[in-house]
Amino acid sequence: MTRHLPAGQDADRAAVRDRVLEQVDQRIGGLLTEEHRRRATEGRRAAALVSDVAAVVRSGGDRVRAGLFLTGYLAAGGDPDAATAVDTAACLEFLDAGLAIRADTREGAALRRGLPTLHVSHAAEHERNGWRGESRRFGDTSAVLAGDLALGYADRLASALSGAARREWESLRTQRVLGAYETAVATAAYQDDPWPTDCLALSCSPGCAAGAYAVHHPLRLGALLAGRPELVCSYAEYGARLHAAWRLRGFLAGGPGYDDEAELLRDVLFDAGDRQSAEARARELVEEAARVLRPAALPAPWHAEMARWAEHLGSARRS
Repeated sequence: MTRHLPAGQDADRAAVRDRVLEQVDQRIGGLLTEEHRRRATEGRRAAALVSDVAAVVRSGGDRVRAGLFLTGYLAAGGDPDAATAVDTAACLEFLDAGLAIRADTREGAALRRGLPTLHVSHAAEHERNGWRGESRRFGDTSAVLAGDLALGYADRLASALSGAARREWESLRTQRVLGAYETAVATAAYQDDPWPTDCLALSCSPGCAAGAYAVHHPLRLGALLAGRPELVCSYAEYGARLHAAWRLRGFLAGGPGYDDEAELLRDVLFDAGDRQSAEARARELVEEAARVLRPAALPAPWHAEMARWAEHLGSARRS
């Protein structure tokens, strides 16, 4: 599967990645359309659950995880025309959607990206129709099942993975669940820290477990699918710094994932000097990300592209 892009394509590396990302969107849309058509012939209710998954997946924003995976994969010489690469990028988006639905339900979130979460909308449906039982329980049950369905689609798309890439996918699936549990325990035990301490220490500890999912794993998966296992460590070093900058920017900007305690720390206890120091550290982390990747055996244009990716993600004000 491994082959470097021809010179002309290599020079236009971002355009190649964006073309593959378009194929990923088409793959996601095609799968959901076919599933909805098939389930609609069986019964309206089954099709409604497919629509729930589609709404969450399609509101997924800028496809950060798929973009990271494809950047790491193509930089490692992966074939941009390989169907497995498209399916793997799509499975990351379904995995993200399924876990987001589950997290919203566990945490009782009312909105996701400005829209009612699935457990809220299904509870309202139950109440409007005067159905039997508790509206809240029905909403939670429906949302959990939608999350299960999204995870099922993710596993279906990942079925072609084999060898080291398959093991990386399985590790991603397992660690994401365990990381969520560790976070829940830390929150319940008053041990959660709104300041991204573990991430800034470049740690993959449970306190920064989302980093392995959001950044490390997609990059590593890209290297392994491209047949370049020697890049895994370099990608991990790059990813640790990239994720720390991402989390630091998210803390400074606020938003989902940063609760009242984080708001208090940021807006009340942080003075102008603290904010400037945090901004400076985020910039340093972006520069470090590009620097630790330099020894990796990648074509020079891809080094530049990954440095630009670090700048984009590390400067974005996101959670």
